[in-house]
This record gives sequence, C-alpha cells and structure tokens, in this order.
Amino acid sequence: MTIDLHNHTPRCNHAEGSIDEYIEAALAKGIYIFGFSDHAPMDFDEKYRMAFEEMSGYEEEVREAAERYKDKITLRLGYEVDYLPGHMDERVLNAEVDYFIGSVHFIDEWGFDNPEFIGEYENADLDTIWREYFEAVEAMAQSRLFDIVGHLDLIKVFNYKPRSDIRTLAEGALDAIASADMTLELNAAGWRKPVAEAYPSLDLLRMAHDRKIPITFASDAHKPEQVGYKMGQLHALARKAGYSEAADFHRRERRLLKF
Repeated sequence: MTIDLHNHTPRCNHAEGSIDEYIEAALAKGIYIFGFSDHAPMDFDEKYRMAFEEMSGYEEEVREAAERYKDKITLRLGYEVDYLPGHMDERVLNAEVDYFIGSVHFIDEWGFDNPEFIGEYENADLDTIWREYFEAVEAMAQSRLFDIVGHLDLIKVFNYKPRSDIRTLAEGALDAIASADMTLELNAAGWRKPVAEAYPSLDLLRMAHDRKIPITFASDAHKPEQVGYKMGQLHALARKAGYSEAADFHRRERRLLKF
C-alpha cells in the first residue's frame, strides 16, 4: 500500500497543474491513497495560500474528484496549516476534512524557508534559530490542533546547520509530538532543496521510532511530476529506522497500513 498525503494545488499560488493531473500522476506511480493538503488561508503571507473564499471550492473539487476516481484510487482531503499564534483561523480549524498537517514555516514571522528571505541566515545565530524552530514545533504539537507534523526539520532547507547536536535540539519537540499522539510525515521535498535530503533526517526518524510516533509519507508536490518523488527511497528510509506501517486518515481517524 502506497500512501502520499501531502500535495498541493494551484490555489496556493505557487503550485501548478490540475487536480486530475495530480491524480493521474499518483495512479502512474502506484499510489493508492493520495491526499490533497493545500496551504490553508490565513491573514498573514496571503500570497502563498488560498483565500478564505476559496475553501469551499477547494473542498468541493477534491470531493468531486474522489467520487470520479473512487474505483481507481482513494483520495483524502486535508489542509496544511501554518502554526502561527494569532493568525490561525477557526474557519480552517473547524473544516470537515480527513486530516490537518501542522507546519512551522515562520520564526517570529520570518519565512525561513522562503528563498526571498534567505539573507536573514547571514545575520542569525544558527543555534538560536534552530532552537527557536523546534520550540515552535513543540508548541504546535502541544496545541493538539493537528494530526500530522509537516516536514519536521524544515529549518535545514538551505543547509545552514547549527553547532549544537540537532538530536538534543529536537528532543522536546519529539516528546511533545509523542504526547499529542501525532503522526510524523516523511517528506521527499527536501531532496529537491539545497539540503538534498528528506525531512526528517534518519537520526530524528530513529528518535521518533523510539517514542513510538507513527509515520506517513509525503511528496509535498507542487506540480504533478513531483508526485511520488523518491517514494522508494522514503520507504527505505522508514524501514531503516524500524518502521513497517504508515498512517492513513479518514475524517481525522487514523489507521496504520503495511507498506
């Protein structure tokens, strides 16, 4: 069973391709459970996400596709929600979806994974920003608003690494994820970035396994040709850390399936 729960649509304003093109790409890669989790609307950084008035259209479009393709593939509906206190909206958090991915893309409103703002790394203490990033992930888990942790160590995206042991920096976040019974995604997008490795690293994935944190898989595709990107390598990484099952979600209920 091949699962891929983190994928986008053009409604986020930085992806391309139709919903049907993503689905056809998933079918071609042998993916049987495929999820759309586009960037949820928010009153901050609006140009990289859908507007609130687009939510119903997005949800209807995915549900209609699920019906059209029901004999070929299982489609899931979700949102990727930025954890940014003061900006998360009940209209999103109360949506009737299969799952919410909670992601940290901002440190004090700095979009650290956006190439537009990469220059900030030159002025920052890397140990400090890595610590602040994982503190935000910890707070996100403690909020218990979300089902899946998006790209756990995204802060490594441009390959700026701290002096401190990353395992120590991430320990509190992983403890909080385990306590909240969240699922951790293995995300292939890091292989398309300067860091050139999946999120999370094998070290952090092993720590997650030690804490009995379930996993799922994510292409994080922003165009159809990225669907299923390095899926075999993701599975191999998971097995290397000790995993043999991955999570699927339906109406926010989790089930684990062999992969």
